[in-house]
Amino acid sequence: MTWLVTGGAGYIGAHVVRALLDADLPAVVVDDLSSGHRAFVPDRVPFVEASILDTPTVEKALVEHRVTGVVHVAAFKYAGVSVQRPLHTYEQNVTGIASVLQAMESAGVPRIVFSSSAAVYGTPDVDLVTEDTLKAPESPYGESKLIGEWLLADQARATELDHTSLRYFNVVGSGTDEVYDTSPHNLFPMVFEALLSGRTPRINGDDYATPDGTCVRDYIHVADLARSHAVAAGRLAAGDRLEAAYNLGSGDGVSVRQIMDAIARTTGIDFTPEIASRRSGDPARIVAGGDLAARDLEWTMRHSLDEMVASAWQARSRGQ
Repeated sequence: MTWLVTGGAGYIGAHVVRALLDADLPAVVVDDLSSGHRAFVPDRVPFVEASILDTPTVEKALVEHRVTGVVHVAAFKYAGVSVQRPLHTYEQNVTGIASVLQAMESAGVPRIVFSSSAAVYGTPDVDLVTEDTLKAPESPYGESKLIGEWLLADQARATELDHTSLRYFNVVGSGTDEVYDTSPHNLFPMVFEALLSGRTPRINGDDYATPDGTCVRDYIHVADLARSHAVAAGRLAAGDRLEAAYNLGSGDGVSVRQIMDAIARTTGIDFTPEIASRRSGDPARIVAGGDLAARDLEWTMRHSLDEMVASAWQARSRGQ
């Protein structure tokens, strides 16, 4: 029962690979290394360096490794940058999933777990986002993820594809010192890089309608997220029916200032963040619930905020 992980050399994908192995589900990785790292893939896991847009190569990997399911993590995932690069975003995220689905159909692979995004909701007008909350993406990235979910539903109607999509907000932490977040656009690595280079981290806006004036977001540990991907894969492999989509959320947000305080506390580097003006389009609060995922995918928040920071900092420090 082998699972192919697209984007398995990236931060999230590499954690998914390890979660699959921990669940005794063999894995193979396809990644073009545009943002991933070969060193993130365990030596015992077969690795195919290729773009998911290369449908024949993806199909060949599925056949040669006798793959029975796909965890589709590969994507261009930078919401802000996607506004400046919409065509690239749609090519990677929409044409990309269509290519993977075509390869799966040709190879006779009938099940897929899709790493979607809470960006499909845009700026919700509710305190707690559920799976039924209105979908109103505000970036090409969010739109591309929603289209990906639509493609899965359409392909399922045409071919009886078994599928589920996992939506999540801010993924942080590390489950192993071998893998860490290298994105130049995510909060934790941005703050870490500032501290390591002697710069002062910055908060964009402290005048929001939140308890401390800074934006509140939903932060989840990458190992918890990866485990639920593996559980979803195992349940699909067992023939279980899953919901079309699940939120992986904490149910309780954390402010940017709380993140900064936790980083100072955990790293031992005392700093006072600079306060900059708000960024256009940043909502005051976005938090999701995870009740459905808790019911079906063993989803739970297993790490405190300080544990999230400590694991991320330790992995980043050792990865320098």
